[in-house]
Amino acid sequence: MTEPLNSDPNTMPAAPTATIAPPTAQDRRKVITASFIGNFVEWFDYAAYGYLAATISKVFFPESDPTTALLATFAVFAISFLIRPLGGIIWGRIGDRVGRRTALSWSILIMSGATVCIALLPGYASIGLFAPVLLLLVRVVQGFSASGEYAGASSFLVEYAPPNRRGLYASVVPASTASGLLLGSLLAALLTGVLSDAQMHSWGWRLPFLLAAPMGLIGRYIRVKLEDTPVFRALEDKELPPAPLGQLFKENLRPLLIALGAAILNAVAFYVLLSYMPTYLSEELGFGASESFLATTVALVTYIGCIFFTGIASDRFGRKRMLITASVLFIVLSVPSFLLLDGAGFLLVVLIQVVMGGVLTLNDGTLPSFLSELFPTRVRYTGFAFSFNLANALFGGTAPFICTLLIAKTGSQVAPAWYLVAAALVSLCAVLASSETFRKPLRDF
Repeated sequence: MTEPLNSDPNTMPAAPTATIAPPTAQDRRKVITASFIGNFVEWFDYAAYGYLAATISKVFFPESDPTTALLATFAVFAISFLIRPLGGIIWGRIGDRVGRRTALSWSILIMSGATVCIALLPGYASIGLFAPVLLLLVRVVQGFSASGEYAGASSFLVEYAPPNRRGLYASVVPASTASGLLLGSLLAALLTGVLSDAQMHSWGWRLPFLLAAPMGLIGRYIRVKLEDTPVFRALEDKELPPAPLGQLFKENLRPLLIALGAAILNAVAFYVLLSYMPTYLSEELGFGASESFLATTVALVTYIGCIFFTGIASDRFGRKRMLITASVLFIVLSVPSFLLLDGAGFLLVVLIQVVMGGVLTLNDGTLPSFLSELFPTRVRYTGFAFSFNLANALFGGTAPFICTLLIAKTGSQVAPAWYLVAAALVSLCAVLASSETFRKPLRDF
C-alpha cells in the first residue's frame, strides 16, 4: 500500500521556485542522449581495466605468482576507489554551487585523459617498480573523475524528468553504465580471441584505453551544449548556503545514512556480477577467457534490456518495493547460484548470470531515482555523490579484491556469494528504514 504523501516528518513540500520555462520534449531527448553517452564513456573506461585485469597483472606485476599478481591488480583497482568519496564532495560542491552541467562536462574530460594515459604507460619490464606506481596514480585520477559521473547524471535526469517518469529517466544511467561494460566485454572477448598471448601482453590490452579520447571528446561536446536543469536554475536567484556538505550533515543526516546503506548492494553486486565475474570464471572455475567474456556479455545484454522495465515499474509500484524485492532475492539466490556455477556447463553458467543480472536490475534500475529523491535540490548532487561513492569505495571497488582474497583464505569458491548476502542484508535494513519517495515532489531545500 502506498504511504501517505507526507508520511515522513522530515520531508517538506517543494518550496516555490522562480518561473522557469518547462523543458520541451526535444530538451529532454538531448538530456537523455547526453547522459547516456557521457556515462557510457566513463564506465567503458572502468570496464576495460576490470575485464583485462588478468593481462594487466602480468604486464605490471610479472615477478609475482599469478594469485599475488591478480590481487595486486585488483588492489590498484580498489585503491582508486578510495579517492571517490573526496571526489564526490568536490564534484558535489561544483554541481550544487555552479551547476550540474559544468561538473559533468569536466568529469568526462578528466576521465578520458586519464584513461588514455593508461594506454601509454610502460610496463614493469621497461621501468620496474615505477610502472605499477604510475598505474596507481592514473587510476586515482580516474576514480576522482568517475566520482562525479553517476550521481550527476542521475540528478540531471531526475530534475529534467516529468514527475511521474523519474524512475524511467534515471534508469538511463545504469543502462548506459552496463552498455559501457558491454562494449568493454565485447572488446576484451574479441582481443583475447584473435590475438596471441604475446600480442595481448605487448600491445593488445592497450587498444580499449585508446578509444577513450574520441569518445570522451564527443561526450563533452554534447554536454556543454545543454542548459542546466530547470530546478537548479530556479535556485540561482536565491540566497544559498555556502557549504553544501555542511548543510548535508546538519539537515540531511538521516537521508544520507539511508542512502549509504541502500547503495551497498549496488556497489557489491554490480562489481561482483558484471565486472569481476569473467575473472572468477576463468581464474577460479577454469573456463576459457573467451567463454567467460561471452557469458558476461549475454548477461549484460539481458541486464540492459530489463533495466528500463525496472524504471517503469518503480514509477508504478514505488522505489521501496523494488529495492526490498531485490535485497530479498539476493539473500535467497546468491549461494545456490554460486554452488551451481561450480562444474556447470557453459549454457547453465549463462543462465545463472542472466537470472542474477535480472535480479540486479531490480536494484540498479530503481536506485538512481531513489537516491536523487532522498535529497533536496540544494544538496542533491553532494548527497548522492558522497553516499554512493563512499559505498563504492568501501565495498564496490574492493569487491574483486575481497572475493579473490576470500577464496584464497577459505578455499571456498562460494565465498563471493556470502559477501553478496551480507551486502543485501545491510541494504534491506536501510530501505526498510526509509519513506517512500516516488510520489513526492522534489524539494528545493
